[in-house]
This record gives sequence, structure tokens and C-alpha cells, in this order.
Amino acid sequence: MFRLTSFLCILLYISSITFSSEISSDLLPGRDVCGIQIVDRIYGGQEADIGEFPWLVLLKSRSANNFVCGGALINSRYVLTAAHCVTDRADIVSVRLGEHNTKTEQDCDDDTPGLEYCSDPPIDVDVEEITSYETFTLKKVYGDVALIRLNQVVNYTDFIKPVCLPISSELQNKSFLGETVTVAGWGKTQTTIRMNEKKLKVELPVMSNPDCSSSYRQRNVQIAGSHICAGGEKGKSTCSGDSGGPLMYRDRTVEEENWVTVGIVSFGVKKCAVEDVPAVFTRVTEYVEWIIDNMKP
Repeated sequence: MFRLTSFLCILLYISSITFSSEISSDLLPGRDVCGIQIVDRIYGGQEADIGEFPWLVLLKSRSANNFVCGGALINSRYVLTAAHCVTDRADIVSVRLGEHNTKTEQDCDDDTPGLEYCSDPPIDVDVEEITSYETFTLKKVYGDVALIRLNQVVNYTDFIKPVCLPISSELQNKSFLGETVTVAGWGKTQTTIRMNEKKLKVELPVMSNPDCSSSYRQRNVQIAGSHICAGGEKGKSTCSGDSGGPLMYRDRTVEEENWVTVGIVSFGVKKCAVEDVPAVFTRVTEYVEWIIDNMKP
């Protein structure tokens, strides 16, 4: 029974990611704009560099009067996030863009006079409209994807840029199994009880859906083809506050390397960064057409 179930899971997984052609939309930025950052440094520490992942945003809650989730800018009016972050749509009032350290107005990465590299001050933009995937429920976390329409056009800068969506046929057909992906945000770590002040990053390996299913079966959670799992290394994972943020893959299939959001932080176990238990993300390739269909000029 176990072998048959695993075989069916694999078939479902393969069939769910098979596409025939590239998806296009005039509402999405071209590869000369999206997924490009001005910094390009070797990954080492946990803190992101100033200007790294300039599409990352924070969602502000009216009731909490604080930031509660993350997201990714995908064009000058839209942010991609998780549906579970916006179940109370009236509570998400604004989006912060261009942030690095939430406790400082301007962020710099060098204290040496004349050698400082500093960011622009972040900006807060009010929310105009929120659209969640129609069949999403908190009980069964499928379709955990939502769009936030900002109430004004955002101008791109070195510190505010959109990330690419996986619209090419190559990325649409890619499982990402065995690839290294990156997640970044302001979520809690093992040494903090609240969201972090600074933007952090971590690299994670993508795990197969059948293996991911085994990790969650005893927790009565079903992993579907619309999920992508990454992590499972002790001390490295997403955590509370990272929800809604992008799981990013660096696409090197063209001359211009671009960061692409292939997942949205969805859920994991209550204790973060448990060995052999990956975090679960919404697989963006499953929802690209829905995303485009629900965007307006």
C-alpha cells in the first residue's frame, strides 16, 4: 500500500508541473528589469546585504500595529504573498518596500567615512485591494497565494525592484528537485521570540514531494503537487514572520541571471528548523496563470 501510494504521489507531482509553452503578460516586467539586484556577493552570513533581494516587502497589520508577514513585489502595483497572511483583508493596511533594518531610517553596510554604502529610506504604500485564491482555507493549506494591489504605482530604484515569475517553459517544467533555493525575510530565528529587525537569508535544498509527504504524514498533513518543500537541515529554515515571502531560484538559463520566485512561504512545524522536516511553500508555477488573470493595469 505504501509503495502504491508513493507511486501515485509521484505521478500526481509530475503531471502537475508539466506545461507546454511560455506564459506571457504585458503586466509583468521583462527580464531586463525583474529579478536583478545591484549587489552580487558570496553567501556567507545570515544577514542579507544592503540592497539584496530588493523585491522583499513587509505587510503591516492594523490590529497588531506591526509587521506580520512578508511578500514579493512582482510589478509596480502588485505584491505576491500567502493567502493565510491576508485572511482578514481589512487588517492589512500597508506594505513597506525597500526595507533592510526596521529599526533604522537609513541602512548602511560600512562605518568607514567616505566608504559607506547606504540605502534610501524605505517607503510605506497603502493597500488598495487584496485577492486570495478562491478555494483557499486554513484547514487545508492548498492555494495559499494572494495578490495585494497597491494604491499607487511604485517607482523602481536600486532598493525597490520586482522579482521575476517562472513564466518560461523551462521553469514551468522544472521540479527544482536537488536545486539550492534561497529564502529571505524578517522572521524569527532560534534565538529570537519576535520578528527580526534585519533582513536575513538562508539557502535551502529542495526536497522531493514524496519525501516531504513522509515527513508530514505523522502530522496528518497532506503534501500536494501544488506544494514545493525545501530545507530539512537543522538550524536552517523559515519561521514565523517569514510567511508570504518568496522562495527564490537564480535562473542562469539566459545571459542575464535573474532571481525568480518559485515558492511562497506557507507552513511548517511549530518548532522551526527541525532536522529532516522541510518547510512547505506554495509552488508558484501552479498559480502563474491565476496570478496574471487577477492582475489589472
